[in-house]
Amino acid sequence: MKRTVGSPWDTDNEQGPQVDKLQFNKILDLIESGKKEGANLKCGGDRHGDKGYFIQPTVFSDVTDEMRIAKEEIFGPVMQIFKFSTIDEVIDRANNTAFGLGAAVNTTNINTALEVAHGVRAGTVWVNCFDNFSAAAPFGGYKMSGSGRELGEYGLTQYSEVKTVMVKIPKKNTWRSQYKILKFIL
Repeated sequence: MKRTVGSPWDTDNEQGPQVDKLQFNKILDLIESGKKEGANLKCGGDRHGDKGYFIQPTVFSDVTDEMRIAKEEIFGPVMQIFKFSTIDEVIDRANNTAFGLGAAVNTTNINTALEVAHGVRAGTVWVNCFDNFSAAAPFGGYKMSGSGRELGEYGLTQYSEVKTVMVKIPKKNTWRSQYKILKFIL
């Protein structure tokens, strides 16, 4: 199966261009680093076409944790395939990064899915899907992948300010008058 690349306004296309030349060049540089560091390029690995900031869908296998394509957030059409032996190893390796925007797990075992989702330090974990969003669900990363949340109830906190007001009440007041004052303040 091939992924269609082209104008984002054409509904038959699955992948559009990168946002700008800077991002385009960053992704191509990371792809080159994957090649140089010994990852096995399975497909893609270059620009798509001769106009615009389109990049071929790219897949690397035999990726190791020390490679740049494993350590850095690419934000482009690049997939890295890692080998692993245990679920604990997957979780430990996934968490051994400065980033944690999103993660995905594909499995037929719901217990495995929940174990990985719970263990991985990422703001969103997709199970048997990827890149699905709901306006009701908060979105944002852990660690160096951003602060705060967008969408959902948590997203509203970005638009509000929290204030605490503390009032000392003189000792001569009874607890009832103190209660009335506090009730009035609240």
